[in-house]
Amino acid sequence: MAVKPYSESGSKKVQIEAMFDNIAPNYDLLNRVLTLGIDTRWRSKAIKELVNHKPLSILDVATGTGDFALEAYKRLTPDKIVGIDISHEMLELGRKKISKKSLQDKIEMIKADSEALPFDNDNFDAVTASFGVRNFENLQKGINENYRVLKSGGKIVILEFTKPRAFPFKQLFNIYFRYVLPVIGRVKSKDPAAYKYLYESVQAFPDYDEFLEVMKKAGFKSCSWTSLSFGICAIYQGEK
Repeated sequence: MAVKPYSESGSKKVQIEAMFDNIAPNYDLLNRVLTLGIDTRWRSKAIKELVNHKPLSILDVATGTGDFALEAYKRLTPDKIVGIDISHEMLELGRKKISKKSLQDKIEMIKADSEALPFDNDNFDAVTASFGVRNFENLQKGINENYRVLKSGGKIVILEFTKPRAFPFKQLFNIYFRYVLPVIGRVKSKDPAAYKYLYESVQAFPDYDEFLEVMKKAGFKSCSWTSLSFGICAIYQGEK
């Protein structure tokens, strides 16, 4: 059964949209606090994987408030980045950040479903996703869509939480994500279910080699993963 934020019944997609709309105002601050600021370094390392590829067009899936898209533009200076998300409130915050940097003509934010992308086949040089694919209602369908819109020879780079395997990081991770993080989230975001869901969704996600199998099934080749910060998250990449 798919892990959902609020109720076992009903659409996960609808619940994810509502959850991110609820926590949007505090999302960026909570990310910095909850990851102790390490998330910025994780994004930087993921974007570095695209430097030699030199993509001119990038699709950032589950873009949220646009942090990954903004950093990707800064590092890669492509002609165009399109960020898509199902949360209207997250996108609005992202548009404000993009506007402040006068990058509206370079980064476009669109409300769209990651599992039914509104783009033609073979449309982007690169596809990225930062901490979003585990929120897909149908993971395989979402990764299949990433593959469809990527040009031949294009590259996908995905950053996602993983489950640490080594002592004592496995135990510390579980304590922090299961008990400490929901308390912080409850105080700051007023939506405790969102941070309970974070722990549960990470536990349910098919990480490491299991996720590579999902990518390979979609058609990606040369798939690999790189563990970061003692296994707290990983960079996944593949080519079309």
